[in-house]
Amino acid sequence: MSRPDIHADDYALTLNTSKDMLTCMRTGKLDSISIVPNMSCFEACMALLYEEIPNLPFLPLMSVHLDFVEGRSLAGRKAVPDLTKPDSDMMGLGWSGLFSASYLPGKRKKIKSQLKREIRAQLARVQEAIEKCMETAKRAGVSCGQKGLRIDSHQHAHMIPVVWEAVSEVVSEEGYALEYIRNSREPLGIFLTEVSLYKTYRPVNFVKNRLLALYSCRADRYCRAHGMGQMYLWGLVMSGRMDRQRVAKLYAKMKKKAEKDGRTLEILFHPGLTLTDEVTGEIAREAARDFYLRGDRHVEMETVLNMKW
Repeated sequence: MSRPDIHADDYALTLNTSKDMLTCMRTGKLDSISIVPNMSCFEACMALLYEEIPNLPFLPLMSVHLDFVEGRSLAGRKAVPDLTKPDSDMMGLGWSGLFSASYLPGKRKKIKSQLKREIRAQLARVQEAIEKCMETAKRAGVSCGQKGLRIDSHQHAHMIPVVWEAVSEVVSEEGYALEYIRNSREPLGIFLTEVSLYKTYRPVNFVKNRLLALYSCRADRYCRAHGMGQMYLWGLVMSGRMDRQRVAKLYAKMKKKAEKDGRTLEILFHPGLTLTDEVTGEIAREAARDFYLRGDRHVEMETVLNMKW
């Protein structure tokens, strides 16, 4: 049976988040990572990675973690006024705003145009850094299987219709060789097979699972049309606490489901902990309180480091 892709989101969200992820990379436990483009610590976090590459057993695959809900606009407020907060470059439209814009004809065209400007800026910044990572790895004799552009997003925002259209148009117009775009499609039935786990799930994560499932068919069609394999993502229903005990109970079933359906299984973790003094205006305070600052991030790190896949 094929091994799943063990993935970690949020490299360059904060310095400490990135340091925790580097700990996982040193052990060779991460197959792939996502890099946040638009935090002020980006250059410092990438410098840490460049320096560490010669010490890694291999360089994980790297995705652009498009971010439209936190951080600063890289295109600038004048270029994307409806995506940012008033009188600030901080991203401000948020997930709900992007979602509603998808179904408001008068707003959709304007928002998509601005999204394309921001997407171009975010892709360019991370792709330049990824190319430097690959060059550094090559000089150091460290292997890396990356061939082209890889895309996912913070809070899975790229799955929202208006964002998906903007992303796919930019990829086409810029001529990127896209090798991967995340399909946030998670099999729900697996979670219902373990009665003992029912009370451990957060109801809001089931809503997230079902909402993203509505858009997954579009992603499947796109991947087929562009020669990319199909995938399942595991990390929605258990988002925020992918602990080793629950992962172990469901792992064989989730893996069997992916193999039966001919899909790659990507297991998503957030193993990096944000420190209290790293919470600035770039990070939503609610997200920091409910996710980034919680010790559950080190619970997920423990799973990555100690689970036998």
